[in-house]
Amino acid sequence: MTVHTQMPERAAATPAEERRFLGLPTWIRAGRANTAGALSLVEQVIPPGFESPWHIHHDEDESFYVIEGSIEVVVAERTVSLAAGDYAFGPRGIAHGFRITGTTPARVLLMTTGSGLADFIHEASDPAGKDDATASGQPDLGRLLAAAERHGLAILGPMPR
Repeated sequence: MTVHTQMPERAAATPAEERRFLGLPTWIRAGRANTAGALSLVEQVIPPGFESPWHIHHDEDESFYVIEGSIEVVVAERTVSLAAGDYAFGPRGIAHGFRITGTTPARVLLMTTGSGLADFIHEASDPAGKDDATASGQPDLGRLLAAAERHGLAILGPMPR
């Protein structure tokens, strides 16, 4: 168990900046700056049919909470279907990913037990409105893979079928 004793300088909330990560509207609701590195809380609005990369977090557990819509979370060989109000857990060191099911966008909270996810997303995304490849939904794969490695993630490829 990790205990974080260093408190952030300010306990007040930090406004979330809208970013584009993998072309998706993304908000880092909590990260290193306002949790002393204890957690990440990321919100995304994701269109039907979208699939995350198949990936592993080496240093953090990841949780999924569905605010709106429906998703499938795949952890190793297990698939769980989630609707609004449902939760799933992906332990560190185990390959996992998710896909959006249904016909409407999903609003999802992604949470990790350290700030690596928020740090990764911040590094591998751009502010909303920036007219570049990331904002258009075609991420720079080299940038994505390098940022993932720096923040304890391994991107393994597309989701398994």
